Amino acid sequence: MTTSTLIAFAAALAIALSTIAPAIGQGMTAKAAMESIARQPDAAKDIRSTLIISMALMEALTIYGLLIAFMLVSKI
Repeated sequence: MTTSTLIAFAAALAIALSTIAPAIGQGMTAKAAMESIARQPDAAKDIRSTLIISMALMEALTIYGLLIAFMLVSKI
């Protein structure tokens, strides 16, 4: 295997792993938030704002993986 092949494989792996974990976390977070809003509709505003902040932080993890993949691909 050449170095270019290994770098391309590492970039694909970085994208895959950095996308799967936050996606599962976002799904679990959204599920918990919807259940909380269903139980306490009065607290919906607070739950929603916390949900949006946590989703943004999880999405940042995916963007970091994308950045690493771009850095790896630029070395090919």
